[in-house]
Amino acid sequence: MAKDKTMYVCSNCGYESAKWLGRCPSCGEWDSFKEIKVAADYGSMNAKNTAATLRRGGKGLVPHGDNKPLRLKEIPLEDAPRIDTHDDELNRVLGGGIVPGSIVLLGGEPGIGKSTLTLQTILGMGDMPILYVSGEESAHQIKMRAERIQKEVRDNVFILCETSLEKIYAGIQELHPQLVVVDSIQTISTEQVDSSPGSISQVRECAASLLRFAKSSGVPVLLIGHINKEGTLAGPKILEHIVDTVIQFEGDQHYVYRILRSIKNRFGSTSELGIYEMRQDGLRAVSNPSELLLTEDHEGLSGVAISSTIEGVRPFLVETQALVSTAAYGTPQRSATGFDQRRLNMLLAVLEKRVGFKLMQKDVFLNIAGGLKVTDMAMDLSVIAAVLSSNVDTPIESGWCMCGEVGLSGEVRPVSRVEQRIAEAEKLGFKHIILPSYNLKGINPKKYAIQLHPVKKVEEALRLLFG
Repeated sequence: MAKDKTMYVCSNCGYESAKWLGRCPSCGEWDSFKEIKVAADYGSMNAKNTAATLRRGGKGLVPHGDNKPLRLKEIPLEDAPRIDTHDDELNRVLGGGIVPGSIVLLGGEPGIGKSTLTLQTILGMGDMPILYVSGEESAHQIKMRAERIQKEVRDNVFILCETSLEKIYAGIQELHPQLVVVDSIQTISTEQVDSSPGSISQVRECAASLLRFAKSSGVPVLLIGHINKEGTLAGPKILEHIVDTVIQFEGDQHYVYRILRSIKNRFGSTSELGIYEMRQDGLRAVSNPSELLLTEDHEGLSGVAISSTIEGVRPFLVETQALVSTAAYGTPQRSATGFDQRRLNMLLAVLEKRVGFKLMQKDVFLNIAGGLKVTDMAMDLSVIAAVLSSNVDTPIESGWCMCGEVGLSGEVRPVSRVEQRIAEAEKLGFKHIILPSYNLKGINPKKYAIQLHPVKKVEEALRLLFG
């Protein structure tokens, strides 16, 4: 019997080396090589094991025949029918539903609700046969969660508690499901790789094998992945390259809101956002997040500004909170929750240089209410307004909201989809909205009940708010 050998694999990109290297020549990452033990015939197996595994798992899973080159203009263009998940938020993030033959990777921190979201979704997907493969929980635990969600447990959902990829394929061949869920990919192992489950080689080979199965059979596969301490998906970086769609479930366990964000999507937009509310009986899709992200009453409170923002194609209003106080320890602190701290530092520099407010010896704390993380540049104006409101301890009148990107010279730059922002603010009963003057071109202010206040510079906006 051939002796096993040792290889070193980069945990960031999957680059293989016969010896340990301090810096990966492929991705440039330092100290990323991990030692693994592999079988002696690993080199020849690496190209063939996936097809062999599929053939053992079930006949007809691997297509036979030669592929021939086709002219690009001769390839028929037809929209693939998507599988409806009966969850509006999940459908939006996926781009309209699950594409047959695709492989989707769902990542998130422990306890955030990945398994709950997945089980809740498949329990409401109609009568199509679905195989739920669990490598972490027993069938009894999954049954208890299904009853807690209070969904009608249908006959079409099958549970398989297994970690062997070969046995999973045997179950697929017996059942012939139309959707396969694997919870989680880090617990699955194949006999073709001589290493422990969760290792770089195991995750890579199992994911590649499941990809071939999905593409050849047309059965979509949903993988659930772990998050490491750096906040990225555990396993080799090639895992994210293999799959068609990567969606991440985010949120703070101390908040009731969960954010479903698309990171990569070959069949739709990557700027989509889904919002859920965690409840005792599972996750509830939030159709109107604006009402939940605004507190009941902030009248008379300084340091609070309302911004009309957009994530993906969805507009909603979000509350920006700021606290400015004298630095107690000499060095002023700058802290931002849910907002880019480097951008906060830039806006504070603009406020000091262009507007003339001295914040050099002040602590500045910024928070986006509801535990939301916002990347929209139109938040700039509300951040500056909230900081100044707290600094002078003067509240902003109720009924005012704003949107606008702030440049380094203090100008208010135009933002995208301004009509949707105005309509959302009007729908929630706001009377005034501050927006970049450039965005008013081609817009008739008379068709809105809300009063529009165009501004060119930050000073004009602050004059409107504080007089």
